[in-house]
Amino acid sequence: MDALQKELRDVEGVTAIVYAQTCAAEKRRRRKQKKLVDPARRVVINEEVCEGCGDCGVQSNCVSVMPLETDLGQKRTIDQSSCNKDFSCVKGFCPSFVTVEGGQLRKAAKARVAVPTGLPAPKIAGLSRPYNVVVTGVGGTGVVTVGALMGMAAHIEGKGVLVLDMAGMAQKGGAVMSHIRIAQTPDALHAARVASGKADLLLGCDMMVAASKDAMTLSSPLRTLAVVNLDVAPTGTFARDPDWQAAPAGLLSQVKANTQVTEALEASRIATALTGDAVATNVFLLGYAWQKGLIPIEERSLLQTIELNGAAVEMNKSAFAWGRQAALDLSIARAAAGLEKVSIMAMPQRKASLQQIVADRVGKLTAYQNAAYAKRYEDFVQQIASLESSRVGGDRFTREVAISLYKLMSYKDEYEVARLFTETSFLTRLRGQFEGDFKLRFHLAPPLLAKKDEKGHLIKKQYGGWVVPAFRLLAKAKFLRGTVLDPFGYTAERRDERAAIGDYQKLVKRLVESLDEAHMTTRIELAKLPQTVRGFGHIRERNAAAAAKTAAALLANGETARQATPKVAA
Repeated sequence: MDALQKELRDVEGVTAIVYAQTCAAEKRRRRKQKKLVDPARRVVINEEVCEGCGDCGVQSNCVSVMPLETDLGQKRTIDQSSCNKDFSCVKGFCPSFVTVEGGQLRKAAKARVAVPTGLPAPKIAGLSRPYNVVVTGVGGTGVVTVGALMGMAAHIEGKGVLVLDMAGMAQKGGAVMSHIRIAQTPDALHAARVASGKADLLLGCDMMVAASKDAMTLSSPLRTLAVVNLDVAPTGTFARDPDWQAAPAGLLSQVKANTQVTEALEASRIATALTGDAVATNVFLLGYAWQKGLIPIEERSLLQTIELNGAAVEMNKSAFAWGRQAALDLSIARAAAGLEKVSIMAMPQRKASLQQIVADRVGKLTAYQNAAYAKRYEDFVQQIASLESSRVGGDRFTREVAISLYKLMSYKDEYEVARLFTETSFLTRLRGQFEGDFKLRFHLAPPLLAKKDEKGHLIKKQYGGWVVPAFRLLAKAKFLRGTVLDPFGYTAERRDERAAIGDYQKLVKRLVESLDEAHMTTRIELAKLPQTVRGFGHIRERNAAAAAKTAAALLANGETARQATPKVAA
């Protein structure tokens, strides 16, 4: 490209460069349609190693990097159903990424559950007037396909149909809305767009888009029936904000307030468990709505259209049938999917008691180093808990101290990363997730071996499966951590991590000595700051600097301003 620009700058007049390349989303579609070779390579994240810093999202700007809630906070996972395989997420400066080369995804046992047959046919919606359907969802998950299926099926039956797709500038990961208008004859339709308040059915494949202002404007409490997916997909904001969280309960309330009747179910989890692919979600919802009599098209036409489309025919037929079954008896579909009671997909909150948190972290720190190390943690937390109880009662401050101190004391050095790869269930889970003859590739930047870029940042490099036995040996050497024989302990990053533990304990002792309700909010914010210091290398360094700056501002603004500001996390 550089050479071409230099050549064209010497040409008189206006020149133009047209660069055409198949985008990753289009490649994924062609792979599913068997029109393009699907490389036998996939990316997985070891959530034990992941810090939830979000650098992988920054590097890839990909919504297939999904949030994963754990008892240690929000981590990251890869949605294999929507992954475009451009592998840009691997550029994130984190050792948790592993590529699996060869083999293929193992189909879940639930995907082999017998597809329901012989289901009773519903009473199909009439067409005394044009019938308006609005489908909302996230680009790249088949929203436009659902509209196209309904459009072609109506065309096969000789009905009048107009389909208008509002896909926006960036389809994958963005809000997508399809307007489908169906009438008894083509002459009954004039405008493709559903008018304000005139939607008869809102098919919410993604509730965040279903609850948007545009979708609610088309809905009416006097006319619109809604079928929505409770499972909320992360938006593009998640790629930039590592602390992004959904609020499905609030979104559902908004939809209910603007529709006559709303039926909601966790369609993504059910469809994925039953078919082995999250992309089946939208056709599953289509089957649900059809069985409820909300789609004025015959089943045979819809199934014929699925066959004509030619993409994942059997999976889509299965998803449609399971959607019908869910509409008749949701408990049967959920039982077949192996799911428990119905629940909204809300982000988990920290409900564990202080005692449960401490007991959990003591066990983890014992595995991290030894029992004596864990005892140091437990004794300090109990000391703070006793002081807080005597001064203000409760344990709000101590809970955050317990979470933060554990994070500081369990810093992920070379020994810990090696242990989290080999002494956890990660490798076993991989064997359960993939089948066939596959090899693992690890993407690491060992501080003693890796080269640096022009900014002084370590450069990641790919390593083969021989790393696993090396990891096992390294994990056994954790007793060297922090000693004079620790070859990694002399780096600036490791020295800062060890110093941060003592600095934080000094800060906590100062704060708890003058603890009162008037300044509780500020003290809790200070106690929580180490939880924001996530990532590895230069990512962690940047987050530590931000935390230190925030600590200085909080201390300067509060009752401890007269005292020196210690490092919260170096």
